Amino acid sequence: MSDLKGKTLFITGASRGIGKAIGLRAAKDGANVVIAAKTAEPHPKLPGTVFTAAEEMEAAGGKALPLVVDIRFEDQIADAVKKAKETFGGIDILVNNASAIMLTGTLSTPMKRYDLMHGVNTRGTFATTQACLPLLLEADNPHVLNISPPLSMKPKWFGNHVAYTMAKYGMSMCVLGHAEEFKGKVGFNALWPRTAIATAAVKMLGGDHMTKHSRTPQIMADAAHVIFTKPHGECSGNFFVDEAVLKDAGVTDFKPYAVDPEVEPMLDFFLD
Repeated sequence: MSDLKGKTLFITGASRGIGKAIGLRAAKDGANVVIAAKTAEPHPKLPGTVFTAAEEMEAAGGKALPLVVDIRFEDQIADAVKKAKETFGGIDILVNNASAIMLTGTLSTPMKRYDLMHGVNTRGTFATTQACLPLLLEADNPHVLNISPPLSMKPKWFGNHVAYTMAKYGMSMCVLGHAEEFKGKVGFNALWPRTAIATAAVKMLGGDHMTKHSRTPQIMADAAHVIFTKPHGECSGNFFVDEAVLKDAGVTDFKPYAVDPEVEPMLDFFLD
């Protein structure tokens, strides 16, 4: 299987950034993309809405279904999954991409933000997976991909932002558990970037300097595409890193992914 023509992807947080890039890459193959995200109206600081993302994916050659969904609420997820089935007949691939971030220590983390991170990252991923599974189990080559890091018990990844790490690792623990629970039935994997990725979140965290030392979301989209085109029974339970996936697929030049090819991209969180 070399492309995703006719496949249906359900992607959370796909109105911008990595989620949108994954959707666009699939759309180029002629895939159907369900864009499940919160942004219905333009944000003053963040580009894109579910509707502008849908226009781009259809222009790229796919079909798109823009749905305004807050994955903290399972009724909204259930409604979106129902609409996906009515529109495209099922779901072949789920991408749990939506995420909330706040890199603060314990005394600087309001419980409202703690609840947001855990509600979106861990709970939202579990709830969306649960809602999509009945359709995924009927698909020919079903995959679930969580945009989350390899699990590590090194204290340095917890000390400075324990609330965020717990929430993000919750997504990775879903991969660990679901890969075992649905072994041979659905492929469950995590994908994480080796370097910082030039998204709105990175720009808000580190400004233009961090963006300059980043790669574009395209590298995550290309790595995800490699994973989705593998047989699900032979590709599950992995904590993939984008660069390694592409190296295994024969990519040797990563300069085209750099925001600025003249500078070395900085290593992302959670990787040694």
